[in-house]
Formats: sequence, C-alpha cells, structure tokens
Amino acid sequence: MKQYAIRNTIRLMTDTHTATIPVWDKFIRAFHWALVLGVSVAAVTGFLLRPTWINVHVWAGVTAAVLLLARVLWGIWGSKNARFSGFVKGPREVMAHITELRSGKAARHLGHNPLGALMIIALLGTVLLLSLTGLAGLGGVFKAGPLGFATPYSLGGFTLSVHEILAIFLLVLVGLHIAGAVFEGMRTKENLVKSMVTGEKEMRKGDHDVPDVSSKPIWASLIFGLLLAALVWGGIFLSSKPPFGVPVGPPNATYADECSACHMAYAPSLLPAKNWGTMMAQLGDHFGEDASLSQADTDEITTWLFENASDSIDTKPAHVFSRTNPAFPLAITETPFWKNTHRTIPDEVFTRPPIYDNGNCAACHSDADSAAFYPANISIPKETSP
Repeated sequence: MKQYAIRNTIRLMTDTHTATIPVWDKFIRAFHWALVLGVSVAAVTGFLLRPTWINVHVWAGVTAAVLLLARVLWGIWGSKNARFSGFVKGPREVMAHITELRSGKAARHLGHNPLGALMIIALLGTVLLLSLTGLAGLGGVFKAGPLGFATPYSLGGFTLSVHEILAIFLLVLVGLHIAGAVFEGMRTKENLVKSMVTGEKEMRKGDHDVPDVSSKPIWASLIFGLLLAALVWGGIFLSSKPPFGVPVGPPNATYADECSACHMAYAPSLLPAKNWGTMMAQLGDHFGEDASLSQADTDEITTWLFENASDSIDTKPAHVFSRTNPAFPLAITETPFWKNTHRTIPDEVFTRPPIYDNGNCAACHSDADSAAFYPANISIPKETSP
C-alpha cells in the first residue's frame, strides 16, 4: 500500500514537474542538519572562542552524542536507505566502486555509495570517540560531569589531548565529506545538498525500486526514549558523586578567619605542603606584613594546610600551581601557569577597582574559594568607583 502511494505521488508529479523519487526520510534529514549545527558550535567554541564558552561546547558535544545514539538505532530499525545493512559495504565492494570511478563507469546510487558509506561510518565513529574523550577530559581535568567521580587528572589530561587531535581529524573528515558530495553531485549531475533538504532525488531511467521512507519504527523510538532517560538519570546521579581526588571537608575556620582579614583565604590545594610550611614559619614577615599567630593557631592551620596541600589533591589547579617559580616559591601569581594564562590581560586591569591586586582571584573567579577555577565561572568585572 505504501509503495502504491509513493508511486502514485511520483506519477502525479510528472504532470507539472520533473519526476522525483523519495530517498531520505525526515529523521535522516533532521539528524544530518542537527549534527552539522552541533559540530559547528563545538568547533567554534573549542577552537575560536575563549575557555569561558566551555559549557556551550560541552552541551554541543552532548547534543551530538544524543544524535549519534538516535542515528545508530535508526540505522537498525529505520527506513531502507537509513539502515546500515542497506548501505554499508565490505572492502571488496568499496574497491570495486573506486575502480569504477576511475574508469568513469560508476553507477549512480540513490542512497550512499560504498565510499560515501565508509565516510558516514568514519564520521559517526569519530563523533563517538570525541564524546567519550570529552567526557573523560571534563571529568579528569575539571572534575565535572558523570565521569568526574572516577577519572584522575592524568587520564583526563591525556584524553583531552586525544580529544583535540580527534577534533582536527573530524574537521578533515568533514572537508573530505563535502568534497566528496561536490564531486558526486557533479558526476551524477544532482544537487545532493538539496536532496538532503527535500529528501528527494530526480527519478531517472532504471529507478524502479522506490525506497520506503515513510516507515515509523516503534522499536527505535521506544528504545531511544528508554536509553535517553537512563542516560539522563545516570548522568545526574554520577555527576552528584564527589569528584575524584577533591577534598569534601569544610574549610578550617581559624584559617578562614585569620587569612580573610587581609586577603582572600587561598585554598590549600594551590601550593605544595613544603611551601605552606615555609610560609607558616615566616608569618612574622608575611609579604612585608607581620601576620604572627599564637602557636596553637599556627599548629592547627599548618596541620590543615599539609593535609589539603596540592601534594594530595588531584585537581588541575593543584597540579599546575605546584610548579612554582623558584625565585618566588610562595607567590601563586609568579607561577609559570598563572603568568601564561593571564598574559593577555593588561596589567592595569589588576589594579583597578574592584580587583585592586592580581592576587585577588575571587574578583574574577566565582569559585576561587574552592580553587576549582572552572572556565565558565570566569568574569572580569568592569571598573567601579573606588
């Protein structure tokens, strides 16, 4: 019945227009352009914009991952040209198609040709790897997301490096995909971009097997809904677990009271234990000020600082700030990492109100008290009246 309706539609269209044949169903078209948008946003926020756009980048990646899941299910239960079994070919068929292209005798394919199918699998596989490495990097480096509770910083840093390589590789694949579509369009004299919008191609001699693109597989929709719900619940549950290597205890009240009287109370994870020991032993000359405390308070604070120093914390700040400047071992703002990440900010920005000093991390980082320093929590305030 469906085949009859499709053929009847084609027959009616020949009265006033060039006959067309349905090729791509609505889901495939929506998936294609949604993935284009998601990858574009991820690329722009990852390569061109500042780290403060990290949340947009992450959600673009999550969207791409959800689309990928839906596409896999549709590749099993979707319409004919959408099913992997209908267009994925083996090495022999791919090589035969290449030989035919070289000889100029390659046939026209309504759906993906063997090389196009290989590209689709490469694109989907790369997006999958990008999603996995992105989640691992987010969890290990920024201690956020569903993998934050189990991913150490070292693994997160490695996967982020792989993530960046895969992102470049994906852009190369996209370029080849576009070039292939242009070549195939010129070879077959078809507007392939238009066909991915309308879902139709021009009907030509020999196009007798009209694909059924009107099917609505209930199993794909049902399983996708259940898997998506499970992923959302699992993501929320795992994201709520304490991050790997991050202290969860309350700050020391004595330390907070004494230090915040003159400046922000820096998290102990920003310096190694030996540096804190040196600082606590020199409170009489604390950056030019006398910050002496009672012996009891000094011992209490020193013990707490040692227990929570960067030596025993697995966050990114703990790792990068532990590499201190030998000439200024107690100054966080003299570390190579601090100087490198703040190099584009003019010096006068740090002296204007309400910042006043380059050590006033809390002025720009809303999570400075926990020393998380998540990129999305950065906001340089406008100058205010003193």
